[in-house]
Amino acid sequence: MPVAVADPAQRPRILVLPGDGIGPEIIAAARELLDALASFDYEERPIGGTSIDELGTPLADDVLAECRRSDAVLLGAVGGPKWDSTDPDAPRPEGGLLGLRKGLGLYANLRPVKPLPALIDSSPLRRERISGTDLLVVRELTGGIYFGHKERRDGTARDECVYSTAEIDRIARVGFEAARSRSGRLTSVDKANVLETSRLWREVVSEVAADYGDVELDHLLVDNAAMQLVSEPARFDVILTDNLFGDILSDEAAMLTGSLGMLPSASLGEGGPGVFEPVHGSAPDIAGRGAANPLATFLSAAMMLRHGLDLEDDAARIEAAVEAALGSGLRTADLHSGREGERLVGTAEMTAAVIEAL
Repeated sequence: MPVAVADPAQRPRILVLPGDGIGPEIIAAARELLDALASFDYEERPIGGTSIDELGTPLADDVLAECRRSDAVLLGAVGGPKWDSTDPDAPRPEGGLLGLRKGLGLYANLRPVKPLPALIDSSPLRRERISGTDLLVVRELTGGIYFGHKERRDGTARDECVYSTAEIDRIARVGFEAARSRSGRLTSVDKANVLETSRLWREVVSEVAADYGDVELDHLLVDNAAMQLVSEPARFDVILTDNLFGDILSDEAAMLTGSLGMLPSASLGEGGPGVFEPVHGSAPDIAGRGAANPLATFLSAAMMLRHGLDLEDDAARIEAAVEAALGSGLRTADLHSGREGERLVGTAEMTAAVIEAL
């Protein structure tokens, strides 16, 4: 699995990109948590809508250069209605994410989905349906329809989806390596009954499987996979899929945990720094209220420590502290169900509880 590890002889250098909406709040909370663990050097730069307002672009060249000089990048969230537009030439906050992924060569996105015991009843699915769920979505991140040629002309819009054998091969190997280190099962998701790119995807994944005889491979069409994620999520171990399908399926899988506010992610490439961010959006409706759930950002920081900085023990400490805080009954608004033993808290109190649990 791709990983970029900091020089152990120096303090890790983390570039923080707070972004928009609740991004600055959850990034500030994550810095507070990280500082309770160890000493880090931080640099902060704008991205997304904030960068559009300040610099006229969602990702400035010097910010991308600063990312390359860092050991890891911790990102909050981007986007919001302020920058929504149907004008194809208008800069969009999401362009900052796409530029970051392409500019750093971050082709592998890892999104673990494992409902914590304290939150198992917060999921919209019944306890018995999600019990035992522990899966990893491996999403290809720099190819496909998001990066294909786009065109609008004479009342017609066009988005091109392109994948090469080499792109599919490298992400497939990430998926197989992950499955080999877990339960040895990989489900490749495509739409091979309709799309030519999916037929190539299935062919290449099947060829790569020959190098991983200890991993059990099955193929699922994306519509069937979406259904089975809610009907039998525990059947999955590693889900390998392309950029578009991975975006959708990982958000669906996040609800197994009770809230998008619980799902972390890591975006990795070869040799350079990774980008670590919560999967949820910028939630502009609650920005500035101190109500944001910081836990997905904390868990993303744990992934940063594990996959980007080779600090496994500290990563495990954060994960255990998050579980302990939830086990004590604390809940942010997105997790609060009103059940006996729960107590509604905001960002600051949840942050303090996780730090105390360290």
